[in-house]
Amino acid sequence: MPRETLSPMLGRRLVTGERMMLAQVYLERGCVVPLHSHMNEQMTYILQGALRLWLGPEGSPEQRVYDVRAGEVLVIPPHVPHRAEALEDTLDLDVFSPPRQDWLDGTDQYLRRPAK
Repeated sequence: MPRETLSPMLGRRLVTGERMMLAQVYLERGCVVPLHSHMNEQMTYILQGALRLWLGPEGSPEQRVYDVRAGEVLVIPPHVPHRAEALEDTLDLDVFSPPRQDWLDGTDQYLRRPAK
């Protein structure tokens, strides 16, 4: 699996099946994944490091904040707005069902800008 560099602080490796996608995601401390949502169910399993994730509409009373550390998993339901920040250098394994078409065809521009 080749490692794709999306920004100076963010990289990934993808493995895709017919109905599922695995992504190794490499985030340097301070890397921010901007607010976004998608129709895919997502499981984020932290292998090393730690991420802070905000789930729910930005600024709403429904928004929740989770710090997810090595060995922990967070499930993100379809269509839920979310963003993340790497609290440490982090390696996470994201599982998506179905596969993220925007990640496969390179239309995931929200990730392809310089990370903060």
